[in-house]
Parts: sequence; structure tokens; C-alpha cells
Amino acid sequence: MLVASTLAQAASAVMVHGPAFLIPTLHRDGMSLPEAGLVAAAPSVGIMLTLVAWGWVTDRRGERFVLLTGLAGTALAGLVSVLVDGLAPLVVALLLGGAAAASTNAASGRVVVGWFPPERRGLAMGFRQMSQPIGVGIAAVSIAVVADAHGVATALWVPTITAALVLVLVAAVVLDPPRPDRSPEPADNPYRGAPYLARIHGVSVLLVVPQFVVWTFALVWLVQDRGWSPAAAGVVVGAAQIAGALGRMGAGYLSDVVGSRMRPLRWVAVAAAATMALLGLAVGLNLPVAVLLLVVATMVTVADNGLAFTAIAERAGPFWSGRALGLQNTAQYLAASAVPPIAGLAVTHAGYAAAFALAAVFPVVAAPLVPVDGERPLS
Repeated sequence: MLVASTLAQAASAVMVHGPAFLIPTLHRDGMSLPEAGLVAAAPSVGIMLTLVAWGWVTDRRGERFVLLTGLAGTALAGLVSVLVDGLAPLVVALLLGGAAAASTNAASGRVVVGWFPPERRGLAMGFRQMSQPIGVGIAAVSIAVVADAHGVATALWVPTITAALVLVLVAAVVLDPPRPDRSPEPADNPYRGAPYLARIHGVSVLLVVPQFVVWTFALVWLVQDRGWSPAAAGVVVGAAQIAGALGRMGAGYLSDVVGSRMRPLRWVAVAAAATMALLGLAVGLNLPVAVLLLVVATMVTVADNGLAFTAIAERAGPFWSGRALGLQNTAQYLAASAVPPIAGLAVTHAGYAAAFALAAVFPVVAAPLVPVDGERPLS
């Protein structure tokens, strides 16, 4: 169940984040960097528009139904993206792919929260949260290389086939977790009376900025600024994503050990600020250690997601967590959809070093906002 839900989210990540690795080919073929950034951002816009709706359906119809429906829609939209031609149709197809891929965010997370007890949930959710960097790693290794050798349309078969294969696995494996009887709904609105969930949403929005700056422009920086081949750059970015996946799992395990989700979340914010500032400095000085810092930044900037995701699901409960997780991811993807085009402008006018260093400001602001004081004991 855990593996199937993790792969479902990984397939979603390939669809949502994979187009970022088309940027070098799109740029080579005549698109401006902001236009290519718009293609990269399209799935994030689509996912942002439908996350809450998918969460609402999950609260009412269950996790299995949502996963099957959403993955089927993702594969269909991916097929459309392969067949269309031109900037506007491609953007629309990828937007629809992101809208369908949004289904996995709340549903796959609730499979984990529903089947694991609190004292093991951080590690289990950390494993599930490995899905996003694994999906990005798969996209980095495959999509950039295929696009460089065979074109954009051929590269878009990667998210299409991935979604179709995982759809079959989910159909064979995933069952809805047990839930208490739905007494006259609604259960108490978890947003009333305390700002705990709202503060987590705000912190996550701030922390998503450095994460997406690195994800979107790491490969482009290696290819354009350092002169690497797309294949070599894709291997490094893919390895960095694997490190990020392990970092999420480690952060989840740490939260189980210390009995807190919020204290490790604050530690991650501080580490992200330091790492992004050092990366910007190293890139500006053209130091060889910049590539290593890129890998470290990739690992650190994704470590917060599982902690926030688990804490929200635990506080919201089984009849509100779909919508709460939908709101969480909607806020994140709203910020994420703005990062590629805006950061693309920053890179164009100020350079990669400035773009990486400016991203360090956001976790600095986030760290004191983490609601450590509002957290309840895990038991």
C-alpha cells in the first residue's frame, strides 16, 4: 500500500515537474527563457486549480476512486501533449495534465496516514514524500536526454507512460483505509479557533520558493553556465533528487524520534536559508564546490514537505484532511507556478548566483513562523 501510493505520487511528479527539463531544448529551438518557463509552470497551474476539489472528492468518495480517476486523466492529458503542436496547445495540454495529477496529492497521503499509527507515521510519510524527488529524478534523467536527442513530443511520452503503468498498480493494490463512521458531518472545522494550520500553509509557501528555484534551473545552469551536456547534467540532477528523497525520509524519521513535526520543520528552514545563500555565493565566485552545494540544496529544500503534510493530516482528521491537504498544496503550487517565469527573469537580468541567493530570503522569513508552540503531542 505504501509503495503503491508513493509511486502514484511519483507519477504525478513526473507530469508536473518534468516539463521543466524541456527548457534547454525549448530554448534551443527558439523559445525565450520566460516562454519556456511558462511551459514548465503550466502543470503547476493546473494542479493548483484542482487540488481542493480533489481533496473534497477524497473526503467523500475515498482514496482509491480518486487515485484511479486522476491517474487515468493524467495519462490521457499526457497523450494529448504528445500530439499537439505550438506553444498555446502545449501549455493547455500540460495544464490539464497537472489538473488530473493533482488527484494523487491528498489521496496518496491519506492512504499512508490512514494505515500507519502516529509513532510510525513520520517515517512512513517520509517514504511517501520520497515520491516527488524520485519523480523529478526520473524526469531529469529521462526527459532532458530524450528531448535533446528526439524532440519535445517524444520526451512527453515519459509522463504519459509512467501514469498509465502506475494506474495498473494502484488498481491491483490500493484499498481505502478504515475511517470512523461519518456521524452528522461536518466534523469540527480545524481552521476555527487556532492559526496552527494556516501558519503551516504560510511556512510551506515560503519554503517552496527555494525548492522550485533549484528544481527548475539546476539543469539549465549546468548546461548553459557550466557547459555540461544535458545527459551529464541530468545525471547530477537525478542523483540530487535521490538525495532529496532520502532527506525527506530522514526528516520524517527524526520527527518520530523527537515526537514533533514542527521542531524539525524549523530546523529545515534554517538549513535551507544557509544552503541557498552558500550556493549563490559559490556560483557567483565560480567555485567548483557549487555543484556539490547544488546537490545539498536540492536535498535540504525538499525536506520540509513531509513534515508539514503529516502535521496537517493529523490535525485536520479523516473528514477534513482531504480539503486541508488540498489547501496546503494549492498554496504551494500557487507559489511554485510563479517561480519559473519570475526566476527566469531574475536569471536573465541578474544571473544564476543572484537568483539562488535571493531564494535564501524566503526560508529566513519562514523559520520564526513555524507553529512549534501550537503543536500537540503525537499520541
